[in-house]
Amino acid sequence: MPGLLRTIASRVAPVLRGHTVAQRANLYTAPAKEKVGAVESTVALGFFSLAILGPSGWILAHLEDYKKKDE
Repeated sequence: MPGLLRTIASRVAPVLRGHTVAQRANLYTAPAKEKVGAVESTVALGFFSLAILGPSGWILAHLEDYKKKDE
């Protein structure tokens, strides 16, 4: 039975997918126009860290408030 299902799936799958358009990415590499400084890198890293860790830190800091039931 599994062999039969495998055979049917291998024949039906291309039909269900239809005609797909092949996508190609045009990548061009070149040296950076301007060098990124240490201050800019530090500020960007700080903002990314705050954006990712800030909400989870807020939830963890207020976890006891979320556990309380308001009656």
